[in-house]
Amino acid sequence: YQAVDEEGYLIDPGTWDRSFTERRAEEAGLILTAQHWQLIDLIRDKYLRLGALPPMRTVCKAVGLDKHALKRQFGSCLALWKISGLPNPGDEAKAYMN
Repeated sequence: YQAVDEEGYLIDPGTWDRSFTERRAEEAGLILTAQHWQLIDLIRDKYLRLGALPPMRTVCKAVGLDKHALKRQFGSCLALWKISGLPNPGDEAKAYMN
């Protein structure tokens, strides 16, 4: 069981599995490619290790994308965060992620 909050963020990222992201992507009309999964895996790893929002420019650089390419793939950094099965980052962080 994967509980989400009222905005659709996964409450406990420890309950995440790939099917959660696949369902979210399908709902958003996204077809996940290897590059999508690379971003998802990277952002989850950084969040789970650091316990905080990783700088998106660092994430993009690590997979060879600029932020505009990320936005084309996911719509926004916030959409990537939500699809990746991470918890609500808070209002301040969300302001930077749109």
